[in-house]
Amino acid sequence: ANRLVGNASDAAGLEMTLTGPTLRFSCDATVALTGADFGARLDGQPIPLWQATLVRRGSVLELGEVQGAGTRAYLAVAGGIEAPPYLGSRSTFILGKFGGQSGSTLRAGDVLHVGASERRFGETAKLAEQLIPQYGNEWKIGVLYGPHGAPDFFTTEDIETFFSTAWKVHYNSDRTGVRLIGPKPQWARKDGGEAGLHPSNIHDNAYAVGTIDFTGDMPVILGPDGPSLGGFVCPATIVDAELWKIGQLKAGDMVRFRALALEQALELSRAQEMNIETLSGEMASLPETLFRDDPVLRRLASAGAPAVVCRADGDRYLLVEYGPNVLDLNLRLRVHTLEQQLRELKLPGIIDITPGVRSLHVHYDSRLRREGLLEALEICERRIPDLHDITVESRVVHLPLSWDDPATQLAIRKYMQGVRPDAPWCPSNIEFIRRINGLNSIDEVHRIVFGASYLVLGLGDVYLGAPVATPIDPRHRLVTTKYNPARTWTPENAVGIGGAYLCVYGMEGPGGYQFVGRTVQMWNTFRSTAEFAPGTPWLLRFFDQIRFFPVSADELLDIREAFPRGRYTLRIEESEFRLREYHAFLKSIQTDAAGFQARKQQAFDAERERWGAAGQADFAEPAEALGASRDE
Repeated sequence: ANRLVGNASDAAGLEMTLTGPTLRFSCDATVALTGADFGARLDGQPIPLWQATLVRRGSVLELGEVQGAGTRAYLAVAGGIEAPPYLGSRSTFILGKFGGQSGSTLRAGDVLHVGASERRFGETAKLAEQLIPQYGNEWKIGVLYGPHGAPDFFTTEDIETFFSTAWKVHYNSDRTGVRLIGPKPQWARKDGGEAGLHPSNIHDNAYAVGTIDFTGDMPVILGPDGPSLGGFVCPATIVDAELWKIGQLKAGDMVRFRALALEQALELSRAQEMNIETLSGEMASLPETLFRDDPVLRRLASAGAPAVVCRADGDRYLLVEYGPNVLDLNLRLRVHTLEQQLRELKLPGIIDITPGVRSLHVHYDSRLRREGLLEALEICERRIPDLHDITVESRVVHLPLSWDDPATQLAIRKYMQGVRPDAPWCPSNIEFIRRINGLNSIDEVHRIVFGASYLVLGLGDVYLGAPVATPIDPRHRLVTTKYNPARTWTPENAVGIGGAYLCVYGMEGPGGYQFVGRTVQMWNTFRSTAEFAPGTPWLLRFFDQIRFFPVSADELLDIREAFPRGRYTLRIEESEFRLREYHAFLKSIQTDAAGFQARKQQAFDAERERWGAAGQADFAEPAEALGASRDE
């Protein structure tokens, strides 16, 4: 759409989902509508799609409901729609309540200003007929196999089933993610260990846009508003040239994933870019011959260093993992050092580098080839020194916590009513935490949560600077499973435990950690305060230590009102985390920690056996919840 009206590719336009707006133009303009058919009419007359159209001042453009297949239409205006950039983007992030016009969907009466255009009014362009995509209710989408495949996480049969299945789009889908209905995996593991009871659980790593994320037994295509970090396995990632198809998937549509080789994916991108540049040529289609490359691209091993595995994650991402699939702070510090080494290289084409618990995720563009990135990572790995004496900045941040807060209780009730009424972690997540960790009382859960010092290992876990953290003292590491399936709603700044990790949710949205309470804001969109520096709207940093102190629910509401306005100050102490001292501490508590771990594992195993006996180990949504047709 932007190309048709002569805009730069990053100019702001409008995205319309299922129902479109009525727009009155107060100036002459050139517009282009692309995407699904919304029956658009300009001053009562049909307006063509996929070409530039002249609009006179005072004209009215009306869009109704989507007609036929597809879900979204896109409107570009020559000069672009003016919107202040926020963190480098003019897009609206509705869940985060920022960006775009006002951080929300457009409302009647909103006025959208248009920037200056270099194109003269009257100049039009049209997309070649053969390049106009044909929408339907059955989709084939090109992916690259990985990052998580067989036999590490899935069985070979699981992967065969994944690629041979026609998955149905769930009605509960949006820009966050597209949920899919289909067969349950058999799984190659019985659980995720310290990452969680369900075999889909892993130690948190960053996600690619367009990856297929198994949140429990249900796959979800993560969309542009999806989480940036999380703890679930992803067997395939949609390639860059095929990402547009996510936006046109409608409830009830059927989706088949087609495994491509890297070169096939890159050729699709090159052809697509040429089509857009020239508005001509032939549309590239998925090749007839498909390839399922091994998701493990490279393994590195050297004496005295943890093993390294490099995994494919689509054609624009790479996932680097360290060591065995366990929680080990030594691995997180090695990831930190690798990140520093890679940033120092300043490779052209690197878009983002995101650390996880035992992984590093690299997002890159066409300026950088995968092989070149792999070689650079090998160089960085060889340069990592002995880390025994490493020291990192580690502030101690004291946060108020409303224990078993009413907002989290409401989220549990909503989950029971709308998602899964028989979940073994309901109606009390805290009671579930007590039981699965073999503790004698809820008071013991309370004592451990408020006595722990949680080291921040990742940021953006789910959304908006949300920390994923684990207790420094292994005797404080309560382990739980995550919700299966995930919640569709979580209150802002809820505090939960999933696997051996704690998370503070940055905003409202889906989630799977077991609730213990609620705290203050992790993100401050509009103000700079003592805790939120200018240009840095997130509260926490890597390797901060979170320590909670108790407040009542009413006290927390008052604190939450004052905190983002700078009228409530957190106690933050400057400190350091020294790996040598941490090793000495672990040695001093070795016997106690081993006993705690043994009791916890026994309770963990007993809980899983209880689930099996009660028929709660698996969950399948009823047909009516899936929106199944009558003849199925």
